Amino acid sequence: MTTKVSEKITNNLAEIRQQLQILAEESQHGQSVKLLAVSKKHPPEAIKAAVDAGQMHFGENYVQEAVDKITQLKEQVPDPVQWHFIGPVQSNKTKDIAQHFDWVQSVEREKIARRLNEQRPDSLEQLNILLQVNIDDDDNKSGLAPEQVEELAEYVMSCSKLKLRGLMTILKAGTTEEQRKQSFQHMFRLYEQLQQTYGGQVDTLSMGMSADMRQAVLEGANMVRIGTAIFGERES
Repeated sequence: MTTKVSEKITNNLAEIRQQLQILAEESQHGQSVKLLAVSKKHPPEAIKAAVDAGQMHFGENYVQEAVDKITQLKEQVPDPVQWHFIGPVQSNKTKDIAQHFDWVQSVEREKIARRLNEQRPDSLEQLNILLQVNIDDDDNKSGLAPEQVEELAEYVMSCSKLKLRGLMTILKAGTTEEQRKQSFQHMFRLYEQLQQTYGGQVDTLSMGMSADMRQAVLEGANMVRIGTAIFGERES
């Protein structure tokens, strides 16, 4: 990777962090916002450049690609780096996810939670779990219906190797600004209900990407998922 590309990643991260800080100050919720760098389809060298610029949370969608990168980078990046699986979880991939990731943001079924719990190595800390909510009832998106959140949350809480941390959503494409606002507000209400039930361990509301980051943060998101604006266009 050229020095120029590395500098671009550093500058992009600084700019996005500044935007997030301003948005958090504008938000009535007063939250700090964590940046998840979506590194799928980007090479290990790009991730290393981001780590060198202080980025510690990375999101991946494809298990084998991610495991290869995590393994390759293990000796090059510090332990505090956290790997988040953010794609749909297939049953035959849960073992690799349980062994290599720190977070799973896309849990939507009890079966997946059970397998992750059973396959999480004893030597590792609890696996941080976000429940993915299909807040817009979008046929093209994975996720729970809002009324199913409570039941799955209760199940995850019963799993000794899992730690319930909150909720994640991906909004339906092509919606209006007002529709997005309503969806984000609905997510925030679900998040508050989880906090009331389970207390301080529920601390993460992951919503918002490059196109809707501003609105998400203003409505209470405390984690946003940004890829291209950090790393540039993905490799094909």
